[in-house]
Amino acid sequence: MKKWIPIIAIAAILLLWGIPTYNSFVSLDEDVGAQWGNVESSYQRRADLIPNIVNTAKGYAEFEQETLIKVTEARSKATSVTIDPSNITPEQLAQFQEVQNGLSSALARLLAVFERYPDLKANENFKELINELERTENRINTERNRFNETLNPYNEKTRSFPSVIIGKAFGFNKKPYFEAEEGADQAPEVDFDFGN
Repeated sequence: MKKWIPIIAIAAILLLWGIPTYNSFVSLDEDVGAQWGNVESSYQRRADLIPNIVNTAKGYAEFEQETLIKVTEARSKATSVTIDPSNITPEQLAQFQEVQNGLSSALARLLAVFERYPDLKANENFKELINELERTENRINTERNRFNETLNPYNEKTRSFPSVIIGKAFGFNKKPYFEAEEGADQAPEVDFDFGN
């Protein structure tokens, strides 16, 4: 019986340490999942605005159909990529960012084209939609930053000893952060030549 006492003591210590460690992983993982939901909600808000922007613009820019089609296609691609935050991989996040960046580029081209249509720019409905889009883009950036902040304690725990033992045993692996777009470290060129 005495030979079992050390084994029982070690098992009890492991159990008393392992259960709270596991539960803290679950809690951190749930926080990451909830914040990912906020990121997706922000992107969905942007996707929901696009049909209204396109429909409002159609009446003014009948010759810009190709641009409108590209925005609609980019929106379709962006809404087709979904991620399970409990299983997120760097490749999935890169694909998600790629389609969202494609949509951002298509929207930027759309807005640049419509600079040529003063009647459209003066339309109150269109102005409000563009203002809402700008607020949504700011919200997307905020939620992405919050996602990274929420992810940080989770990732620290997955790599810290001794919690890494429980993490590996139960599949709590490091998750990728949102990163800046390629070229974001370069200042954009600004041209103030207005055709003079």
